[in-house]
Amino acid sequence: MKTMVLKGEVLNEVECEPSINATRIGVAVKEGVVTLSGEVASYHEKVEAERAALRVEGVKGIASEIEIHLPGTSHRSDADIARAALDTLQWNSSIPPDRIKVVVKKGWVTLEGDVDWGYQRTTAEDAVRRLTGVMGVSNQVAVKARPTSAGIKTRIEQAFNLNPA
Repeated sequence: MKTMVLKGEVLNEVECEPSINATRIGVAVKEGVVTLSGEVASYHEKVEAERAALRVEGVKGIASEIEIHLPGTSHRSDADIARAALDTLQWNSSIPPDRIKVVVKKGWVTLEGDVDWGYQRTTAEDAVRRLTGVMGVSNQVAVKARPTSAGIKTRIEQAFNLNPA
């Protein structure tokens, strides 16, 4: 696909995404790699711009140079962000309680712990990245391996072989 056509399609996709103020986002394309530049008012907006660009057919990669400039009323202390993140995780019924820990440093939130399902990991990240004052999210939550019926059967058989009645 020609560079100018791809650039136009990416710009259109970013402009059509309702959660983005695209007036301050620039797009450059070289060999299928899209560079997004400019500034946005939240981490959530930055992620949505990146996702919008990735939806365009022909995009091979993204270089995100978008900066986050929080509006004056959006600046929060790390302690405030951590409390808000913990409350958000606790209030979300999809996320098991007390399984995810939150670390915040200069607005960057790191999620640690473990959950039973992949959707719980994703839900936790999505919820936290929407909080006011968040500059970025590192999702280090692990998805625990769920026991399978074959694995349970094997363990039962092994137990009977160890303790014959």
